[in-house]
Amino acid sequence: MQPLKYLLNWLLDHANPDHSLFTSADLRCLFPDLSDGAFNTLLSRAVDAELLVKVCKKIYLFKKYYKNDGNLLFHVAGLLRSNHFNYVSLETILSSCGVISQVPMNWVSLMSSGRSNLISCQEFGTIEFIHTTQKPTKIKDFLDYDQSTRLWHAHPQLALRDMKRTNRNLDLINWEILNELI
Repeated sequence: MQPLKYLLNWLLDHANPDHSLFTSADLRCLFPDLSDGAFNTLLSRAVDAELLVKVCKKIYLFKKYYKNDGNLLFHVAGLLRSNHFNYVSLETILSSCGVISQVPMNWVSLMSSGRSNLISCQEFGTIEFIHTTQKPTKIKDFLDYDQSTRLWHAHPQLALRDMKRTNRNLDLINWEILNELI
């Protein structure tokens, strides 16, 4: 069977609305006999054939099962930094709490034990990782796990502390609403 057809059949059998993102390493396991060059060509052909969408480096979306629930960037962030401590914070949290009314669309900010970096996810938006040296044990009481994003989320007081620590602009914060939350 041709590799592209095999990939399509595998995706149809194994992907679903809750699992439509794949790393290149996930897909590489399906083709152990292909050289790296041939595998990369296969991925390019899959993108050209609109079988897959390249979200960012090494992350692909099987669009047939993509459910646009607003969590794609969070799921990509989790895949990109699966070996690091990460949590959603900063403007992303304060905006979701109604403390900041103006934030960039399709932008998520996370604190990460990995290095700081901006990741463009094409038309889907941008992921911002900000390095932190905070240990999970020190801030665990200010984090909640969010099942829909599959990531830890900071409480508003931790998000504010992160804003101050990273010298973010505090001008858009509605202090009255924030004080009610904390």
